[in-house]
Amino acid sequence: MLADKIFDLTNKRIFVAGHRGMVGSATMRALASRGLNAITAERNVLDLTRQIEVERFMVDQKPDVVVIAAAKVGGILANSTYPAEFLYNNLMIASNIMSSAAKLGVKKLIYLGSTCIYPRLAEQPIKEEALLTGQLEPTNEAYAIAKIAGIKMAQAFRHEHGCDFISVMPTNLYGPQDNFDLASSHVMPALMRKIHQAKVNGEPTVTIWGSGTPRREFLHVDDLAHAILFLLERYSQAQFLNVGTGVDITIRELAEQLMRTVGYTGDLILDRSKPDGTPRKCTDISLIKELGWAPRISLAEGIASTYQWFLDQHGHVRGGV
Repeated sequence: MLADKIFDLTNKRIFVAGHRGMVGSATMRALASRGLNAITAERNVLDLTRQIEVERFMVDQKPDVVVIAAAKVGGILANSTYPAEFLYNNLMIASNIMSSAAKLGVKKLIYLGSTCIYPRLAEQPIKEEALLTGQLEPTNEAYAIAKIAGIKMAQAFRHEHGCDFISVMPTNLYGPQDNFDLASSHVMPALMRKIHQAKVNGEPTVTIWGSGTPRREFLHVDDLAHAILFLLERYSQAQFLNVGTGVDITIRELAEQLMRTVGYTGDLILDRSKPDGTPRKCTDISLIKELGWAPRISLAEGIASTYQWFLDQHGHVRGGV
């Protein structure tokens, strides 16, 4: 499955779409650590949902490599409330960037999906072959459909036009530049902020959504950035790849780990009137491990460093206190 030879990123113009987001900023750090060249565009300069703007930018900048880290993302509440936005924005971002990259003859492109593409009751751990074998989780169906379309689009451009487009499906991510807004964030930053606020305010209890029994897998975003560069250099196949740790924990266990890290000693309350989402979501990472990649940051280490980043940023973090 490895490419015949290493794709050398040296002196390549690498466009990171979504460079201000969690994944994009981690990719920027990884590129900078190796002295590689990144091209970026602010949102007020380039609207990725507008085809003409994307085409003009690509023609003007002429990137050799594209990383599609831009996306409309959010947790259960945001996905359930704004399905049209999640579907439209993510479809347009993928369509506009890939079509422009194909026309321009971009040498390499990597598309980032999400493990929410898999059926709600997929066999665990989830193998890549589980795609389209069952019903999606209703609370994030719109986002999942857009991401599935992105995968198929990358494969179609490879098949029809010979484009070296590859796709990866990251598991639940966390780390620096995460979104801590309780109305739109994912489970890790939402719980971290809630527990932090409970500690600061001296609250005797902290409440989390659901039964606490769903199991989730968490990957530090810097590990994903390492995987992105690894695959750009070494992988060239239509088959998309899971990127994760292959290890999951319950939401309750996550909350308890966060309480220990934050230093909160109050009680944990489970609000069972709120939805749990998918019962379990853990990826099988056999394919990418066979290529020689593996995560390097443990969950305890990653949570500790992310909380320290949250404290350092404080009022400057999205959704900060």
